[in-house]
Amino acid sequence: MIFLQYPKEIRKVIYTTNAIASLNSQLRKVTKNKRIFPSDDSVFKTLYLAIGYITKKWSMPIRDWNEAMAHFIVKFDERINCL
Repeated sequence: MIFLQYPKEIRKVIYTTNAIASLNSQLRKVTKNKRIFPSDDSVFKTLYLAIGYITKKWSMPIRDWNEAMAHFIVKFDERINCL
């Protein structure tokens, strides 16, 4: 399993089952209210706007982020520096 090959600090940051379940639940609420979408693009646009609205409510910082970021930089330096 690739997930287990990452250091403990990275696994703690990316293993956020409760946060993912919460996001999925909020996205389901958005799509449940409108049963028929005219196109696939309209679904993507609706979910994109919903995610933007949902993330504005997030206020808690990610726990142990500095430790994980140090490991991300070592492992994915070329990707992080592109940002």
